[in-house]
Amino acid sequence: MAENISVTILTKNSEKHLRECLHALRSFDEILVLDNGSTDNSLQIAKSFPNVKVIEHEFIGFGPLKRLAAREASNDWIFSIDSDEIMTEELADEIRHIELEKDTVYSVKRDNYYHHEKITCCGWANDRVNRLFNRQKTGFDEKLVHESVMTDNGIQIKKLLGTLNHYTFDDASHLIEKMDHYSSLWANDNRGKKKSSPFKAFLRGMFTFFKSYILQKGFLSGGSGLVISVSHANGAFYKYMKLYEANSRNNL
Repeated sequence: MAENISVTILTKNSEKHLRECLHALRSFDEILVLDNGSTDNSLQIAKSFPNVKVIEHEFIGFGPLKRLAAREASNDWIFSIDSDEIMTEELADEIRHIELEKDTVYSVKRDNYYHHEKITCCGWANDRVNRLFNRQKTGFDEKLVHESVMTDNGIQIKKLLGTLNHYTFDDASHLIEKMDHYSSLWANDNRGKKKSSPFKAFLRGMFTFFKSYILQKGFLSGGSGLVISVSHANGAFYKYMKLYEANSRNNL
């Protein structure tokens, strides 16, 4: 079925893992790379693969960009993968032989790595993401961040057995950079829709650290578990603090 599936990838300065990501997808006839402003070698890497089609577009949010990528694909069946995710051979083979059902979204198990260390705490274990779908039946929502494939209107979810390896963060600086970017997008997405306050932001941050480090056993992963838990807490605090400031500006 690989000839009936288009793979879509968003890129921006993704050269570190992109070559490996695309090589793992070599059995698919069409890979659509939608780049939003890379200044590294991402475009050159993408264009070196014969099954890759490159489109460039400004950043308009993750959900809208993934919807745009799906519309530009040649096939109705879409497999969405991130540029820091590597499809295992087992997953690629499974997808090649699957009998697809239009009213079904297929979820994939994802192993998450921090600094090349597989993390099984902090809420990163047993991670599943919905990635394979028919665009005539469903697609990504419009969220600027934390977007997902919609599964309402009778859509069922089936679990694939294969795995994606997700090299999500390289180091603490990468954690901070993404946290700042994602928290701003979340605040913008929820401006005027949710209420917030400095105290609520503080409580969210404190609870998130407790949940990640204690309840989800981040302490078992030593320094990696600590830095991830602190980053989760900072992300929660700044999401709600930025939302409070955005709502306050709206009320002026």
